[in-house]
Amino acid sequence: MSNICKTVTLRTRKIKKGTQLSFYLDYYPGYRDESTMKVQRHESLGIYIFAKPKNQRERDYNERMTEKAEALRCRRYESIVNERYDFFDREKEKGNFLAWFKKKADARNTKWQNVYKHFETFCEGKCTFGEIDVDLCNKFKEYLYTAPQTIHKKQRLHTNTIAGYWSTFRAVLHTAYRDHKIKENPNGFLDRIDTIPTEKEHLSQPELVSLANTDCKEPVLKKAFLFSCLTGLRKSDIKALTWKKIQPYGDGGMYITVRMQKTQQLVNNPRRSLAIATPILHHRFSFPIINLHNSFGDCFLCVLPLVYIESVQY
Repeated sequence: MSNICKTVTLRTRKIKKGTQLSFYLDYYPGYRDESTMKVQRHESLGIYIFAKPKNQRERDYNERMTEKAEALRCRRYESIVNERYDFFDREKEKGNFLAWFKKKADARNTKWQNVYKHFETFCEGKCTFGEIDVDLCNKFKEYLYTAPQTIHKKQRLHTNTIAGYWSTFRAVLHTAYRDHKIKENPNGFLDRIDTIPTEKEHLSQPELVSLANTDCKEPVLKKAFLFSCLTGLRKSDIKALTWKKIQPYGDGGMYITVRMQKTQQLVNNPRRSLAIATPILHHRFSFPIINLHNSFGDCFLCVLPLVYIESVQY
């Protein structure tokens, strides 16, 4: 079916038990929305008349409303002749932006999901595609500067986190525009947020050896911590680690192949780091009693008074 309508007919349907008539436009053969591939045949005009006018006042009213409905029909037909179909987008603008955003976020990664949660809080759970404009986006940007962290509710988001979330939100806007959900892309009018350099502290080799020789009240937690240090894997990646993710490669080596939970990047850890780290686990990738939410930090704090560490914060 072509997107070009050939005729636009003004019709009525009975409402309120037949006491009134509602005007609507009948498009033939219809208009196919290229983004959803749905065909739209009818458009309600929101204009009503009396089915059986009882007096001259009601007849005059019917005549005026009929003229308005016919005028709209002429405008629609003129737009179609000029191949302008933007009036069909009005229904699209009433669509639920949050529902669409959540579906996209769930299919992507944790970062998209966090941005969705913040935007849902910002707009109080209601937002349509038609409401997405430059002003709303800039207000969301201002909100991020005062928004609490997802886990530590009493702390505000770090500047670099805000920059990352804002960049992700702009990607969401681009996706919505690409999918024909919004008519204009606000990104051209939205400024980026600059990140600030951060100093990442780390353990030196002597400090790590000293830490390894220090007792911890949770031995299995200590093993997980040391394994993270030796392989560079995050807490979330260690929780998801299994022996199936250790694969042989063509060069004869063994690698830990894992997709990072935070960045979704595929990372191959070479044999050398694996050979060093594997004895820690006693041949099984399992940390059954650990709640890794804040446990690594707790482990470090519990052994810190017992070992000399110059300056590090895990």
